[in-house]
Amino acid sequence: MSHVDRYLLRLAFWPMVGATGVTLLALLLERTLRLLDLLSASSDRFGFVAQLAVNLVPHYVGLTLPAAFFLALVIVVNRMNQASEVDALLAAGVSLTRLAAPYLCLAAALAAVSLVVFGFLQPYSRYAYRAVLHTAQNAGWNGLVPAETILLPSKDLTMTTDAADAAGQQLSRIFIRRITDKGREEVTTAGMAEVRRTADGKNVQLKLKNGQQLRYNEQGRPELLSFKDFTMQLPIQGPAKLLRARGGDERELTLFELADQAESGNTVIPKATLLAELYGRLARALVLPLLPLLAVPLGMAAKRSGRAPGIIVGGLLLLAFFHLVQLGQGLAETGRVPPEVAVGAPFFGFAAIAFTVFITSRKRPGETPIGRLTEFIGSQVAKVRLKRAGAATGAPAA
Repeated sequence: MSHVDRYLLRLAFWPMVGATGVTLLALLLERTLRLLDLLSASSDRFGFVAQLAVNLVPHYVGLTLPAAFFLALVIVVNRMNQASEVDALLAAGVSLTRLAAPYLCLAAALAAVSLVVFGFLQPYSRYAYRAVLHTAQNAGWNGLVPAETILLPSKDLTMTTDAADAAGQQLSRIFIRRITDKGREEVTTAGMAEVRRTADGKNVQLKLKNGQQLRYNEQGRPELLSFKDFTMQLPIQGPAKLLRARGGDERELTLFELADQAESGNTVIPKATLLAELYGRLARALVLPLLPLLAVPLGMAAKRSGRAPGIIVGGLLLLAFFHLVQLGQGLAETGRVPPEVAVGAPFFGFAAIAFTVFITSRKRPGETPIGRLTEFIGSQVAKVRLKRAGAATGAPAA
């Protein structure tokens, strides 16, 4: 590795790390807020949310790594181009292929990392995420009552309180709806309540003060009871059963497990679904070595047309690739298209575009079909604006 290679890699390292970190944090923050809202009724929601966020990291790393790598390359090459460093390297006899070589090596290393993430970390983290979410949603009731939260410890019990202390034991303005063993409805309200666990830890005593209870007698007639002190005993609900074993979903299987089950055919998951998932993961990982072929020419073309068109066009191509792969997996799972064609077509189409852009840019660095297309669109837009300006002022268009 020469000094130039190390210099080029050093320039791309921090922008890639920064883009990956910022995007990853943004995605995790957005999902964390949704999880906090989803698990607002859980007494240990912060602990569950932390576990869920950790298990989401491999999923979001797989999503952000290609985009961050592409963005970093375009920015770095454009920065070098603006400072005439690329011109100096080309004048010294360094070809475009040699200039892109260190980034191709870096892309190959990132592809290996992506294979590990997509093939092995994501299946286990996806199952762990589902297991934690299942536990959080079915954790039962531990006897604590958080404020401004509707608790449903069971289908026969609903509770809420307007205010509570940090421990969830001193309550104000509490509402309780309960269906008794005889199937009768009871609605109890109280100004204050104190929560205490029984000695055996299986029940909770609510010491209610200054409230009323509406219930129905054996004849079905309503009765209203007013009280100053009233004690109600409620059972603590234990957690539900654990989630099923890993492997019930093709996304929970590793690459080797997908290949083995698809070859054996002894599985409840259809073979087409297994192959579509296998090819989809391979395509998402192997697209990384293609990104320098697209990013380096677009970064050099940014000196003429600006950085934005190259980033936008490249980003749209990358986004279209991932969506087409996902669409292909769906078509393969329904049996409409063979998995090889459904997933292979977007991959080889993206590869053809990347190689075309790179090869055409080797003769005249900085000129690409995408650059010419954006320049043509820009000229047409300028003509339309000029005609509108002329029509508004009454002057003939040039």
